[in-house]
Amino acid sequence: MTYDRFFSAALARLHAEQRYRVFADLERVAGRFPHAIWHSPDGPRPVVIWCSNDYLGMGQHPKVIDAMVETATRLGAGAGGTRNISGTNHPLVELERELANLHGKEAALVFTSGYVSNETSIATIAKLLPNCVILSDAWNHNSMIEGVRRAGVEKKIWRHNDVDHLEELLAAEAPERPKLIVFEALYSMDGDIAPVNRICDLAERYGAMTYIDEVHSVGMYGRAGAGVAAREGAQHRIDVIEGTLAKAFGCLGGYIAANADIIDAVRSYAPGFIFTTALPPAVCAAATAAIRHLKTSQWERDRHQERTARVKSVLNAAGVPVMPSETHIVPVMVGEPEKCKDASDLLLAEHGIYVQPINYPTVRRGTERLRITPTPYHDDAHIDALAEALIDVWGRLGLPLRHYRLAAE
Repeated sequence: MTYDRFFSAALARLHAEQRYRVFADLERVAGRFPHAIWHSPDGPRPVVIWCSNDYLGMGQHPKVIDAMVETATRLGAGAGGTRNISGTNHPLVELERELANLHGKEAALVFTSGYVSNETSIATIAKLLPNCVILSDAWNHNSMIEGVRRAGVEKKIWRHNDVDHLEELLAAEAPERPKLIVFEALYSMDGDIAPVNRICDLAERYGAMTYIDEVHSVGMYGRAGAGVAAREGAQHRIDVIEGTLAKAFGCLGGYIAANADIIDAVRSYAPGFIFTTALPPAVCAAATAAIRHLKTSQWERDRHQERTARVKSVLNAAGVPVMPSETHIVPVMVGEPEKCKDASDLLLAEHGIYVQPINYPTVRRGTERLRITPTPYHDDAHIDALAEALIDVWGRLGLPLRHYRLAAE
């Protein structure tokens, strides 16, 4: 049997559906963010990045780089293995203490990525709750969906941000049955925010645990950058807070923060934690430096919000179909997978602007979009150039320049 034909056929399907993904070969230029070098087929070219999840540019902050370099020089490159076998490097201990403090929890546990922290933690927590039922928001990230699936318990999907539907599902369960509500603080493709306090009200009324994903909001919102739950005064009401070190903190890794028993139970039972190599000491030290800086510096968050507001204003004035968003996510609706990819290609090749197309399955079919993420370091000239480039590309592709609301009617 020739097995290659199955893989070739699978790839052909992606091409036919305009879902095949092409990676751009980029080198971010330290100290000049958001500028980068694109290694194009015709050689290196300068570009401006408009879709990085390094929302605050902390990946190139001098404090973060210095902490990484100093720690790597002192302790070496790797962690040496799993924490159970090789021991826990001290920068990782310090990082977990910093995260617990950030979220006002007794303890924290660091994983190799935000994806792993969701997939592993949700599954482990649910398995440890006898006869648990998981109530999951319909728009939850794939990592959360996989965590729910791996839990192997009953699940119920509630309509996105619809607390009335959530209450219907909760009310249908026996009061003594363990219930776990899993949802995101900020949904990264549309930029909308969960009604955190209303969800907590229901959790308390019906005796449910709460698990919130703050991946796209930690570092960005709330006192000291603790996230949306902190901003809404609900952090103490959430049982498990999950976050990442790879976005606003500019490094690598994921984590959960909760009371000591929950953290110790996940640490002791979760295969995705037990059987994988720990984060390197230098990465842990860099993440700690980023967290400490953003706890005390408000400049990045204030500047970021101002820049985001200007991007939305300029693009809306130009008639670019910006989807409504109350956060730093600026989605621009295209609605066709082929044209979404073409728009991204033209922006890169003709205008030196890198914005990755967002197609199915990341978003629903017919809602393909460009997802723009401003940073504190995009200046007025960058923003004006982006608007001019989008106007040009929209015209060349025959896409309508009009407000999103009008386009949707």
